[in-house]
Amino acid sequence: MTADGGIVSESASPAVPEAVPAKSKAKAKVEKPVLTGKIRKPAVEAPEVPANADWYILKVAFNREDTIRDSLEKRVKMEGLQEYFNSIVVPTEDVVEFTRAGKRRIVKRKLLPGYIMVNMVINDDTWFLVRETAGISDFTGASGAPMPMDPVDVERFINKPASQDDEDQPMKTAIPYRVGDRVRVKEGNFENQEGEVDSVDEANGRVTVIINIFGRSVPMELDHWQVEAM
Repeated sequence: MTADGGIVSESASPAVPEAVPAKSKAKAKVEKPVLTGKIRKPAVEAPEVPANADWYILKVAFNREDTIRDSLEKRVKMEGLQEYFNSIVVPTEDVVEFTRAGKRRIVKRKLLPGYIMVNMVINDDTWFLVRETAGISDFTGASGAPMPMDPVDVERFINKPASQDDEDQPMKTAIPYRVGDRVRVKEGNFENQEGEVDSVDEANGRVTVIINIFGRSVPMELDHWQVEAM
């Protein structure tokens, strides 16, 4: 009962303000789009060689040209100097060779035995790296000073394009004789005769040998397999 005589209901209770929902501190989870297929990684571009790169000829140990080229390539990568080197080449050509059994096979023959070619930029670091690589004796040039190759030689040994005329020509035969070599005829009318190689025709696989007959020097054209070295 109140002071003024009113009756207060026991069930009555003071009004409670509605609770305001607290803001969630957690951020709403954003679903990531599902990717399908393979993701391509960006291609790693090779460092560009500066415009002042030139072709040079290196004197190397004979019959070790390929090994020395590989060794130089590895050293360039180890020293991080790829940006100064473009290509290291051992110039070759395809020739026909015959085995002892008479079988024909195509092999690569070095055009410049004892030399390799390199397209590079000359500076203190690159010059020292080349000179300190085992098997390389020096650059070609006056007093060992690096001398760039003549553009004509670059075209002949490096950039020679394959033309239709070249495809129509017969492949050269690898003949192990040089002008001035002493040889012996193995078969034919002049078997066991000795002579000197006067010319070598690799396109046709023949050699011309000067043989002494009745006191006169006579040039005889023979197939390369008809003679043997003495």
